[in-house]
Amino acid sequence: MHAMRPILYIIASLMLAPPVLAQEIRDVPARQLPLPEAASPELRALIQTGSMATWNDHPATADDWKSWIAQGAEKASAGLPALREKMGVTVEASKIAGVNVFTIVPKEVSPENRDRVLIHFHGGGYVLNPGEAGTGEAIMMAGLGHVRVISVDYRMPPDFPYPAAMDDALAVYRGVLATNDASRIGVFGTSTGGAMTLALVLRAKAEGLPLPGAIAAGTPWADLEKIGDSYFSNDSVDNVLVRYEGWLGDAAKLYAGNHDMKDPYLSPIYGDYRGFPPTILVTGTRDLFLSNTVRVHRKLREAGAVADLVVFEGLSHAQYLFSPDMHEAKEYFRELEGFFNAHLTR
Repeated sequence: MHAMRPILYIIASLMLAPPVLAQEIRDVPARQLPLPEAASPELRALIQTGSMATWNDHPATADDWKSWIAQGAEKASAGLPALREKMGVTVEASKIAGVNVFTIVPKEVSPENRDRVLIHFHGGGYVLNPGEAGTGEAIMMAGLGHVRVISVDYRMPPDFPYPAAMDDALAVYRGVLATNDASRIGVFGTSTGGAMTLALVLRAKAEGLPLPGAIAAGTPWADLEKIGDSYFSNDSVDNVLVRYEGWLGDAAKLYAGNHDMKDPYLSPIYGDYRGFPPTILVTGTRDLFLSNTVRVHRKLREAGAVADLVVFEGLSHAQYLFSPDMHEAKEYFRELEGFFNAHLTR
């Protein structure tokens, strides 16, 4: 019994000792990342090409931004004719509620989708992919999912900062609601488009509108500020966005202007997710927005919403959109097709 006293004394002393302050910043040693074995050959090849050449561009003036955006749009548009043919779709430009849209219709709409429609918001940091340049994801969704898609060409900076994009999103949603039951409407998008999908539901809730039957937010830009673990842990690991300190951070400031970036319609992570429709979220282990996606998923689950989370091994930001033949791309659209089919009313 007496032999136990020193041990008990040590334990009690440790319990009463002042707490050791946690290290706020952790230094991580330089390391090398091998190619992920579970990634597809196409994704492994993408990883080997290195970082996107434009990630650290910093347009200084409105004219600089417009020139930079136009160069990106020209490149994005160049492959669209071949993509439309490969996916077997037609694309028609029109307006809904005064907003430019592109309606994409596959040669064959599946029977379960005949009374359904998907609304699409393109990605690009609220600055890239104006006009037809933003329709790539919508074309692939229409062709692979055999469903009609309306892709919204929302207004963007430098001429139209926040809230122009969200005003356009809500206007189109109202217009589609006028002729379609909400339970048969799906909304989706990647990156900026994923964030706009979430913010649209928040705005529709606030205005008392019927909510879409289901939504898909691919790697959403849910927090415009550099908040979230993967903004740091995947810094220079993501070979698409690479770092927040590139054009991405500049675009956040350009879009938000003088508005608080924690406004839920700018950074939907700060919104109220109670009553949200079924939601599927997609990201990758090397994605700079991995934490954005995970944080949204947790908020949805905590709010009691149906929420699926798909994480691809080795994938950087939105790389599932880089080629329709890549395994990860086929899986992405298969996941969305199955999710919408399960949750939208027939």
